[in-house]
Amino acid sequence: MKSAGIVRKVDDLGRIVMPIELRRRLDISPGDPVEILLNGTTVVISKYSQACIFCSGKEELTEFSGKLVCKKCRKEMAL
Repeated sequence: MKSAGIVRKVDDLGRIVMPIELRRRLDISPGDPVEILLNGTTVVISKYSQACIFCSGKEELTEFSGKLVCKKCRKEMAL
């Protein structure tokens, strides 16, 4: 993992500000959803993108029992 060399303080409400350089690099605009993951003791923040729970495909998604499934995986499940 590459360091961006940027240090920010956490405010009283637990927030941090993501610098504009990072937002531009990750194509994150105000209002865009971001995903926060833990990898051991490392926090990973990435732009959220909806995808199929089985293959991570992003085309023709349908919600099934609260999860997103693509057309290809729906066909495979029907067999």
